[in-house]
Amino acid sequence: MKVGIIDYGAGNLRSVHKAIESVGVSAHLVAEPGQMEGIDALVLPGQGSFGDCVRHLVDQGLREAIREWILADRPYFGICLGYQVLFATSEESPGVSGLDVFPGDVVRFPVSDLKVPHMGWNEITPVDGNDPLWSGLGAHPHVYFVHSFYPRPALASDAACRTHYGFEFVSGVRRGNIVATQFHPEKSQDVGLRLLRNFFTSVVPAAPCV
Repeated sequence: MKVGIIDYGAGNLRSVHKAIESVGVSAHLVAEPGQMEGIDALVLPGQGSFGDCVRHLVDQGLREAIREWILADRPYFGICLGYQVLFATSEESPGVSGLDVFPGDVVRFPVSDLKVPHMGWNEITPVDGNDPLWSGLGAHPHVYFVHSFYPRPALASDAACRTHYGFEFVSGVRRGNIVATQFHPEKSQDVGLRLLRNFFTSVVPAAPCV
């Protein structure tokens, strides 16, 4: 198995690369479409802003390549911004178009007594506990978040897990071979590594050849 980590000049690449290889999977950086050849799965990590991420992807010719990959239902794991850019728009960067492959939008946490960004450990509740993606993680695993914006998927069927932070929001999606989380598996210790292992062992082998 060969996994490509999208390198758009930002993101937590080193820790994501280390986490993937620690579960026994070969990972390679992808900075241009040609480097996607021979890749079995894509991972798009993210730190920074929605707009900067999209602009870098466009400049490197990766936006459309990634979009076509996802529309073909080839294995994809988005982390933080890699989750948010699945949607068309974000309040963080008005006028910037994301990958636009999931209906919905990305909004900022409302003003309240809660601290923003939502940062630190919080629990997730998988929507389908029988999904092998969540195998061995328990009913309410704790994972690590760092974000001020969150997606609002328009389709309830896209939700893979939910989290409560003043209110309930969708903290991860799953549609076929496409998985994305608002939290950081690479920062979530054993739970995060187990989730990555589950993705590579249950989602990637089951993906259709393209």
